[in-house]
Amino acid sequence: MSGETQGKRKFSRRDFLGLATIWAAVISGFTVLAGVFRMTKANVYYEDSKKFKIGKPEEFPIGTVKQLDEKRVFIFASNDGLHAITSVCTHLGCIVAATDWGFQCPCHGSQFNSDGKVIAGPAPRPLPWLEVSRHVDGNLMVDASKEVKPGTKVKIYL
Repeated sequence: MSGETQGKRKFSRRDFLGLATIWAAVISGFTVLAGVFRMTKANVYYEDSKKFKIGKPEEFPIGTVKQLDEKRVFIFASNDGLHAITSVCTHLGCIVAATDWGFQCPCHGSQFNSDGKVIAGPAPRPLPWLEVSRHVDGNLMVDASKEVKPGTKVKIYL
């Protein structure tokens, strides 16, 4: 029996700890390398600009209301000028629908008059009016990042 045990070597605790240390160092090294390579890629999220062109003034005849679904805005043209109101409900961000008396949120029932003021429902504040301006090329621009005082209109008709 003593001949059989001499051929087999016991795996000691010292050997195990030595191998565990080597493997821990190798795994740590790979983790550090993965972090270094990850740092080379920028952590940037691109989004559409909040300032966008909506078209020429001729595209907005007096007395019309245009809804720009992709930009989430309503454009109103009147004798007084042109103004923009967001179509995003101030309650939970749903897109409101135009009605004959104003706007209504289809999700939670908030109702707004034609100026965007809350008349019913859970919405905490009115629909914001957005800044409208003219670009140097003659197009109209809306800046969705800038709210203006309700009633602010841009004179575009001469």
